Amino acid sequence: MGTQTALAISVAAEDAKEQIEQLVSQEFRKSGKSNQINIELQEIVFVIQSQSNSFHSKRAEDLESNILKQAEELGKDQIVPSISMNGGVSDLRRGRVLFLSFSPWVLPKREELSQGKELPRVLLIHQMDRHDGAWTILPLMQDFSASYGRNSSWIFFCEEDTRIQIVKLLETLRRFDKSKEWFLGKALYDEESTIIHHYAFAENPTVFKFPDFAAGWALSIPLVNKLANRLKSEPLKSDFTIDLKHEIALYIWQKGNGPHLTPVPEFCTDDLNSYKAVHCATMFSNFLPVCGDLVKKEDIFVAVKTCRKFHRDRIPIVKQTWEGEAALIEYYSDYAETSIPTIDLGVPNTERGHCGKTFAILERFLNHSSSKTPWLVIVDDDTLISIFRLRKLLSCYDPNEPVFLGERYGYGLGTGGYSYITGGGGMVFSREAIQKLLASKCQCYSNDAPDDMVLGMCFSGLGIPITHCPLFHQARPMDYPKDYLAHQIPISFHKHWNVDPVKVYFTWLAPKMEDSFTEKKQRRIREDL
Repeated sequence: MGTQTALAISVAAEDAKEQIEQLVSQEFRKSGKSNQINIELQEIVFVIQSQSNSFHSKRAEDLESNILKQAEELGKDQIVPSISMNGGVSDLRRGRVLFLSFSPWVLPKREELSQGKELPRVLLIHQMDRHDGAWTILPLMQDFSASYGRNSSWIFFCEEDTRIQIVKLLETLRRFDKSKEWFLGKALYDEESTIIHHYAFAENPTVFKFPDFAAGWALSIPLVNKLANRLKSEPLKSDFTIDLKHEIALYIWQKGNGPHLTPVPEFCTDDLNSYKAVHCATMFSNFLPVCGDLVKKEDIFVAVKTCRKFHRDRIPIVKQTWEGEAALIEYYSDYAETSIPTIDLGVPNTERGHCGKTFAILERFLNHSSSKTPWLVIVDDDTLISIFRLRKLLSCYDPNEPVFLGERYGYGLGTGGYSYITGGGGMVFSREAIQKLLASKCQCYSNDAPDDMVLGMCFSGLGIPITHCPLFHQARPMDYPKDYLAHQIPISFHKHWNVDPVKVYFTWLAPKMEDSFTEKKQRRIREDL
């Protein structure tokens, strides 16, 4: 029995040794793969297109934390064998003994199987902002090239609500030769030429693709270096920034001398719960943010800019559509008409600009409205807006901060210009922002100066940042790609030209049954409390 027992133990030991050798071999392979992932991660610079407003900066910081946590977790599933106290092999992470007894031999040291992991670099644009134009990306190319041009392979850009699956992103980027010039993203295109793109490619606008920032987009370092060199010799022109994603694609394409956007199907804007998510490297939180109770109707004062010639055609549209959503609303005109009613501010109508009228509205709000009303919204008489959705959105902003919110445009940002909120989509002000603006004595240089641009200059001079929300729209729904609007819950559109504005409102903006139910439910909960 003793001989048989010894033989059995010897055979068991040999079997155990063979299994351990296989395990160690597998772990070396896993370690090599893990190290490769580690290297690839270090070669990506993540750039979050963040904003300095407290709500937005917190969301960007949460995304940064998520990226870093995923990177840290990547190495934790690696099993590192070691000799247990009783001579068995244990899984260091789980503390589980795999084999109870065998004749010990020398195993590789733990550091030979798993090396320390360096986390990837994550940059937040609002923290890099040395001037007002950092959000337009191109002014940062020389900095990116100087800092990362030799030790990185990709710059990956994303919005604060983009969700990234790191492993899937690495798999996707491996398909592309990092030594070549690549411009990657989810492709958007215009179905018809549009004013916001200056009617570019009018004969066939579908041929030109530009990235949907919500899905994330990537530039290879060779392309970044090329753009940086070009910007050294050809500084950006002092011009308007209207639709950044289209304008960046145009600049990179360089009239055929640069790369087109390469569509990447794994860059998605599907919701996190979508059945397509498993195939996506990126997804998007396509919901309207709500950060608590809806802002009360009585906490938003709505000012509509109009003039006598539009009293009969535009004002009835407002009354037929969204006026009922507002508790506090006034119409400001060059002619007092009691049937509407309109208020004459004593500022003559101008064919363009309307700066004098806008500043008169700001002063009236500050001096004549209730001091308890924290928000002012200024819209045109041909703006279509959802006040209900705006009340949801504003629950995320602190009215005690100077907030100036809407769709952001830029002027001369390549040469130290300024950002501004384009007026047609609606301009939202906190009372605090208006107080600081009027106290500064910044004012119109003429009654017909462009009000939105003058406001942008004033706030820029005060160091108060513009807060961008892509849910506000300066143009009509047909002026935007369908795929772009598909992941939005829009707050406003602008212009009645060649559309049925009533139909646009009820198709895109009117409160739905579930919205009404949510509001009543929240009101009931508050009453119960």
